[in-house]
Amino acid sequence: MKIMGLDYGDRRIGVAVSDALGWTAQGVETIERRRDESELLRIAELVQEHNIEEIIVGLPKNMNGTIGPRGEICMEFAEKLKLQLNLPVHLWDERLTTVSAHRTLLEADVSRKKRKQVVDKMAAIFILQNYLDSKSKR
Repeated sequence: MKIMGLDYGDRRIGVAVSDALGWTAQGVETIERRRDESELLRIAELVQEHNIEEIIVGLPKNMNGTIGPRGEICMEFAEKLKLQLNLPVHLWDERLTTVSAHRTLLEADVSRKKRKQVVDKMAAIFILQNYLDSKSKR
């Protein structure tokens, strides 16, 4: 069963997809957000292309565990996805995934310009991999 992980940001959506066994997450692309919400169409295309059966959306929580305005926006997005794609959509705590993505890219000596292009995709990988790891421990 293939699973898609999404890092839903203000400007871009990072996309990652699991392997068929649900062990590893690979980055797919970064989707630019548009006012017409055409990003939903691109996500639907990727769901078809990769035979996705489940979607994980990163939920940005505050460090104390509460959900702020950004988290509420992500919850609304997850609900839209669920209704439009008719697939299970789960929210996953994404605290510090973007920080981890930046740190990993810095350690790999990726230029600032390249980091900006891939950080959202890398954050989606972290979100999905954390979810996959939690499932394998059960």
